Amino acid sequence: MLKLKSNIRKYGWETALFCLLIIEILGFGMLNPRMLDMNVLLYSTSDFIYIGMLALPLTMIIVSGGIDISFGSTVGLCAIFLGVLFKADISLFIAIPLTLILGGICGLFNAGLIIYTKVNPLVITLGTMYLYGGGALLLSGFAGATGYEGIGGFPDSLLEFANQTLFGIPTPIIYFLIMSVMFWLLMHKTTVGRSTFLIGQSERTARYSAVPVNKTLFTIYSAIGLVAAFVAILLVSYFGSARSDLGSSLLMPVLTAVVLGGANIYGGSGSILGTAIAALLIGYLQQGLQMIGIPNEISSALSGALLIIVLIGKSVSLHYGAMRYWIRRKIGKSVIHHHQP
Repeated sequence: MLKLKSNIRKYGWETALFCLLIIEILGFGMLNPRMLDMNVLLYSTSDFIYIGMLALPLTMIIVSGGIDISFGSTVGLCAIFLGVLFKADISLFIAIPLTLILGGICGLFNAGLIIYTKVNPLVITLGTMYLYGGGALLLSGFAGATGYEGIGGFPDSLLEFANQTLFGIPTPIIYFLIMSVMFWLLMHKTTVGRSTFLIGQSERTARYSAVPVNKTLFTIYSAIGLVAAFVAILLVSYFGSARSDLGSSLLMPVLTAVVLGGANIYGGSGSILGTAIAALLIGYLQQGLQMIGIPNEISSALSGALLIIVLIGKSVSLHYGAMRYWIRRKIGKSVIHHHQP
């Protein structure tokens, strides 16, 4: 019993998010019963599960006190790179590993610039966001797909990658669950994860404590590059075409999932489990709003409002003791002042 209470206390924020997710699904189900159909719940994830995949490695980066806003452009660059290789008659058995390598290189490049220039990660990744995005447009031009046109004609072996089921479950969900377990183990059960938390709490102290700061940063930034490449392959498979703008709409939902999942934007704390649940919460919110006929513009605003409300609630819960003490002091002073002659 004591162990159960300890786990509930330890995973209090994650438990609250999970309850909110259930309430959200049930609420939308009351307005549109199709929302409660298991097939709808499972297959609709293919529209947003990529948000969760990218949010997992980004959680580790934010916990380290860093940030990466270039992953959306990395997705577009890797997607069009895969398309260009395919048009050059390069086998997918070679093209797919090369695409993953390109994603990893993008992440390593970000980490190298951050480590050796000492410039704020936000500024660095803002620059590489435009660099990778421009590179994607340049590649699409070389392939004859000007602007945001796609490269199609991929074989069924690739198209089925994101459109298959295993035991009745869409494969993107399975990939997401596997990645969630992998990143949870990496963050909470390895030296890399422990180093990530220490760097986020104080990079200077971490360096004095012989924590492998540079190695850790290279690892976590290359991880988001690899995941961005994997997401690019999935999106090419899902849509049937490679486009340079495939990752353009992912930035804000992914950042929202990480912050909503409990990561401290200043570093030092965060939760892979919380991020995974938050990604589903955001995805099903968008899905539910569409199913009840709410336009996309309004649903985006409501998603932002949800983030603000939940963060206010979290802030209140974290500072509950201090707030109660402050209120008692104010009430006490008011009572004393009232009774003074």
